[in-house]
Amino acid sequence: MTGQVRQLRRSLKKSAPGLRHERAHWDRGVQFVAGLDEVGKGSWAGPLTVGAAIVPKDRRIYKVRDSKMLSADEREELFDRIADWCEAWAVGHASPSECDELGMSNAQRLAAQRCLDALSSQIGGAEVEVALLDGKWDFVGGGRATTIVRGERESLSIAAASILAKVTRDRLMRELDDEHPGYWLSENKGYPCHRHRSALQILGPSTIHRQSWAFMDSLAWRGLTRYIPDGGQGTLFV
Repeated sequence: MTGQVRQLRRSLKKSAPGLRHERAHWDRGVQFVAGLDEVGKGSWAGPLTVGAAIVPKDRRIYKVRDSKMLSADEREELFDRIADWCEAWAVGHASPSECDELGMSNAQRLAAQRCLDALSSQIGGAEVEVALLDGKWDFVGGGRATTIVRGERESLSIAAASILAKVTRDRLMRELDDEHPGYWLSENKGYPCHRHRSALQILGPSTIHRQSWAFMDSLAWRGLTRYIPDGGQGTLFV
């Protein structure tokens, strides 16, 4: 494994996710168990991203935690170690326009399917048999999901997927900051904050903003209106 990771903060030492959920499926003969997690659902700009990780049964990794408990620097330091350690991993994206047109639930399903398709190509075309998901909602379907409340803290494969997805998306948002200056994307990664809101008031939305979202209503004085998909459903997440 590559790279050095700083000493784990004391507050995180008792928060290690394990392999209990994975082993329950391995023990009944399931070969491909993957943890999945999403990032970017609450963002105003950029893609919705889903990460997936298939972890080894017999090689341990240390200092992996729920991505929300780690700093950006800690996640970056862990990224290469996790990527090297995994049997296979992948990310899938749904674009801002797809988030607008499909709604966030269907966009997350699309990103998950793209992620699983990419993962399948790494395991010889086989399909993931069990998908471990953080939370209560099955965004994979097909009868192969196991939902786990606080899954990032319970399942090592979900925690690994969450870090891979988060770092991948953060890096992409830093690149998009160069293409769309003025929105502070390197800092806010597309999420709501005072600077982002102020930039929208001055500049209006860019091509990577989700234009079906409620923040568009406050920009009507610029002659801009919120995008409403066919059928007038809008989005449930604002």
